[in-house]
Amino acid sequence: MKIALIGYGKMGKEIEKIALGRGHEIVSIIDIDNQEDFESPAFKSADVAIEFTNPMVAYDNYMKAFKAGVKLVSGNTGWLEKHGEEIKKLCTEGGKTLFWSSNFSLGVAIFSSVNRYLARIMNQFPTYDVSMSETHHIHKLDAPSGTAITLAEGILENLDRKTRWVKGTLQAPDGTVSGSTDCAADELPVSSIREGEVPGLHSIRYESEADSITIIHDAKNRKGFALGAVLAAEYTAGHEGYLGMKDLFPFLNEG
Repeated sequence: MKIALIGYGKMGKEIEKIALGRGHEIVSIIDIDNQEDFESPAFKSADVAIEFTNPMVAYDNYMKAFKAGVKLVSGNTGWLEKHGEEIKKLCTEGGKTLFWSSNFSLGVAIFSSVNRYLARIMNQFPTYDVSMSETHHIHKLDAPSGTAITLAEGILENLDRKTRWVKGTLQAPDGTVSGSTDCAADELPVSSIREGEVPGLHSIRYESEADSITIIHDAKNRKGFALGAVLAAEYTAGHEGYLGMKDLFPFLNEG
């Protein structure tokens, strides 16, 4: 399979290693200094492009890839609020293809399934309140993480006493803390920590006066995310439309 890379930072390089190791060919690498290559024959020859860049430029990258007629895999969240419906419509009605996920890790996919199952159980036990925290490296711009938001939405879908998630505390790279976890009873606080080079840690905690229950996903490195992105690209090469992890991993549709 011919793959184009959009973004050549740490994730892009890790994706390149795994893709080559699985027998794929990297036909184009686009970074900040060669944006004109979106119109190159090499980029247009790709079966799929994998995009991991700054959230602020994701939408423009999508439009350039779609214009070139290249299917796309991306983990960016910067486009969702402003352009979400437009992108989805382009894929469902306009003949474009995007495989999108806030997190491509198989471990996170399993964790997400466990999270929803636990929320359904805890729906029967109102004495437990729930909160969430996520920790990432100091270079991550968005907070909460896209994965945390997806996990929070999974809780809201299955826990009747919570109707929306809200930002909790934010610990900045310099250690200063802003925000608060104080919120209404029907709100789920999601706190964020930015420190070191942490690839990603997500913690969901149910607490009562008697005890607490916590589930955690702790990424050791970027390999799990990169492998998932390549698996998504392999799937996307043979499919069309607006795709996601539930297409790649059918167990996510259970329950």
